[in-house]
Amino acid sequence: MPPRSRGTRPATGVSYAAILFLLALTLPARSHATSARPDGPQDTLPDQTPQRMVVDLTPTPGVTQRILVLAPPHPRATLILLPGGTGDIGIARNGALHHTQNFLLRMRAEWVAHGYAVIIPDTLTHNSPQTHNSPQTHTSRRAHTTLRGTRSSPAYGELVVRLARYARTQHAGPVFLVGTSQGTIAATNGAARAAAGLIAGLVLTETVALPGHLSTETVFDAHPQNVRVPVLIIANQEDACPVASPRMATQIAQAMTHAPEIRLLSVSGGPEHAAKPCSSRSAHGYEGMESSVSRMILSWLQAHGA
Repeated sequence: MPPRSRGTRPATGVSYAAILFLLALTLPARSHATSARPDGPQDTLPDQTPQRMVVDLTPTPGVTQRILVLAPPHPRATLILLPGGTGDIGIARNGALHHTQNFLLRMRAEWVAHGYAVIIPDTLTHNSPQTHNSPQTHTSRRAHTTLRGTRSSPAYGELVVRLARYARTQHAGPVFLVGTSQGTIAATNGAARAAAGLIAGLVLTETVALPGHLSTETVFDAHPQNVRVPVLIIANQEDACPVASPRMATQIAQAMTHAPEIRLLSVSGGPEHAAKPCSSRSAHGYEGMESSVSRMILSWLQAHGA
């Protein structure tokens, strides 16, 4: 069903009565110290990051979600970064990432340097006796599940909410959901289901608003009408990814009928004629313009209490 139109309002604010959900949180967890012996691929995150912790959450029996927590001392806010694609990042026990090309992952060190804690969730791992006792348990890549087609589900929305509740137990300050590409579906779903005061804001970059051949799921399936926090939407006019057309940005904003404030920013840049227009190293992934987009996000965060 197409979103209900209420006029273009890329940078205006309207207040609405709140209808809020209260979700319980039970997250048994195992953490891995950053001094553990490296057992996975290395990346280029600066060694001076004050805190680097890997935690295995068990949201339901037999299911594990590994997260990477990066934080400076006394972070001003926490950003939960939700990348796109299959969601399979490949977080090793020592905190290294198998996949680092996504825009949000490329910028993680910069955001930590600006005083923000970041939480990066991996895809879900369905455990079995064979994979649980394997030497490869640190990534359990054989048991990883694609997130395509699941990010708008009630179950995954609750997982995002639980990540936000976990973040509040780790650091003081507000929590923001930041999604890119397919990850915008997860971020919207989490914001739509969050209880009052849990989420301070929602950031969407290159939002998936049209069905594709790998997944027919879009941001409109994630109940955007239930989002009740400030929203930042960034759309690259050069994005040629067919599921994330910049022309849909206004419709996405119009669908968020209960958001108290929406800011829609248009940018233009990235490589021309990318062979894979939906890849991380294309205009869709802000290739060559990461820092300028990051500054826009940081400015918006600071204007909203972070």
